[in-house]
Amino acid sequence: MDDVLALVRARGGRATVSRRVILEELFEAEDHLSAEALAEAVQAHAPDVHLSTVYRNLEDLQRLGIVVHTHLGHGPATYQLASLAHAHFICEGCGAAIEAPDELFRGLARMAKNRLGFSIDPRHFAILGRCADCV
Repeated sequence: MDDVLALVRARGGRATVSRRVILEELFEAEDHLSAEALAEAVQAHAPDVHLSTVYRNLEDLQRLGIVVHTHLGHGPATYQLASLAHAHFICEGCGAAIEAPDELFRGLARMAKNRLGFSIDPRHFAILGRCADCV
């Protein structure tokens, strides 16, 4: 936690009390959290931290490269620490979320860069399809 707060400061951000609580919740999260779910978890420890404060902090932490958001299918964006971010496959049949290993995207990333001069970030979105149980 102290290393992340030092990184926030090094990148020009502030280490406020509300930001610390938000980061603590992201560190402890076992799953991806929407801003609303994160705010609920934060408010259990710090009731005076409002949803708008959570949104503002998430935006700033994304700008600083500490947090990333992901679109997992049709639901709200979810947030996690950038160091833990990964791509996802989402089953359109049952809604299962499967973490996709980074190596699956290396060839695609290389091809997109070589052919189009475009760098992809597969952590930002989910690829929709059908899992083995729903095919």
